Amino acid sequence: MNKERIFALMSQAIIEGHQEEAVRLAREALELKLDPAEVIEKGYVPGIQKVGELWEKGEYFLPELITSSEAMKAAMAVLEPEIRKLDQGLRARGKVVIGTVEGDIHDIGKNIVASMLQASGFEVFDLGADVKLEKFIEKAEEIKADIIGLSALLTTTMIGQKRLIELLQQLKLRERYKVIVGGAPVTARWAKDIGADGYAENAVAAVHLVGKLLETTRER
Repeated sequence: MNKERIFALMSQAIIEGHQEEAVRLAREALELKLDPAEVIEKGYVPGIQKVGELWEKGEYFLPELITSSEAMKAAMAVLEPEIRKLDQGLRARGKVVIGTVEGDIHDIGKNIVASMLQASGFEVFDLGADVKLEKFIEKAEEIKADIIGLSALLTTTMIGQKRLIELLQQLKLRERYKVIVGGAPVTARWAKDIGADGYAENAVAAVHLVGKLLETTRER
């Protein structure tokens, strides 16, 4: 089987959310001594990008988004150790610290966003739920993040998003990071009012937003 055929099957496995097939193809690629970084970029990434397009068209819904994301993660789990062994270093599109703000234990939406970002080639550091504001900043500083993503699922915890931006300003770190916000009660207006760099209403929108923000930053 030639590379192009394998890449096409990989994309199809992701689009259809077939985790076992995605993993089988990843292992087959390694057996054939294919470049694992190329396998991800040309085989799997186009698949997850197509999933995003289908979501935006209203042809895919949350269950499909989740199964495709899980299939992508499973394939990446097979390939990434080989990349580290070969010291190739998959070209991450950027580093994102993400979590649900302090006082809020909801994390389903945030988990989907984190999975989609990771599947789309971003290096994601998921801090979980009920995260202290200082921890977001500490992690961002530690790993030299590009973006901090803040989820809030309660109107009472949305204020944590505003406070984090204020804390970054107090620490004179605001210019270092792009801050994006999301969550059921969060709106584009709220994001603008608190001085966030962007708002995403769902996981696919979050992937687009992060990509756009990083492109804008690098063009400067």
